[in-house]
Amino acid sequence: MTEDAEAVLEAALEPHEPADAEIAAREKVRDRATGLTHHEAQATLEAVLAAAGDLESADASVRAEAAEWQRISELLFDHGGPYSPDTDAYVQGQLTAREHHRD
Repeated sequence: MTEDAEAVLEAALEPHEPADAEIAAREKVRDRATGLTHHEAQATLEAVLAAAGDLESADASVRAEAAEWQRISELLFDHGGPYSPDTDAYVQGQLTAREHHRD
């Protein structure tokens, strides 16, 4: 992965009010990632990056998808088991924040 692509992915993970398309992209990734190991998530990330081409010019949902695959791949790097959103502290924190935001 190039330094430019890495910078774009890091920026996509910065705290911000995500658009509906970004939320949907991340949810889609989490559904697809459930049960995957690090190597499977990493292979999917590489395929998404190849399909996206230039991330800087890609739309926000594509950047969100790639960033979520990157985050999950890094999470699983030393995890040793399959991915589950139920045990992903980042996801659980987002869900809690959204619930409090609605209240």
